[in-house]
Amino acid sequence: MLKKQQQRKRRHNRVRAKIKGTAKIPRLCVFCSNKYIYGYIIDDSKGASLAAARQEKAVEGARKVGKKIAEDAKGKKIDKVVFDRGGYKYHGRVKALAEGAREGGLKF
Repeated sequence: MLKKQQQRKRRHNRVRAKIKGTAKIPRLCVFCSNKYIYGYIIDDSKGASLAAARQEKAVEGARKVGKKIAEDAKGKKIDKVVFDRGGYKYHGRVKALAEGAREGGLKF
């Protein structure tokens, strides 16, 4: 039986096989640790991170991360992204981060 982390990594690889970030439409990637939730906007063609934010792991914190990422993206003239849930269920903190990014003005 695979460990939880290995299972999440396999799910993430399946998602990443279908999702690619470009210069025009970068990828909004989510990572959840035990303490923080992270959001990254990544251009896969260059392999570069365009914006990043992190916050304590509460649901309200995840919404703040989404809003901060959206503000940073607006500053770099990015309005569309592809959402990469990182192998996590679209529920709870991941969903709150996505909703915060939408509230901030990102479209995906």
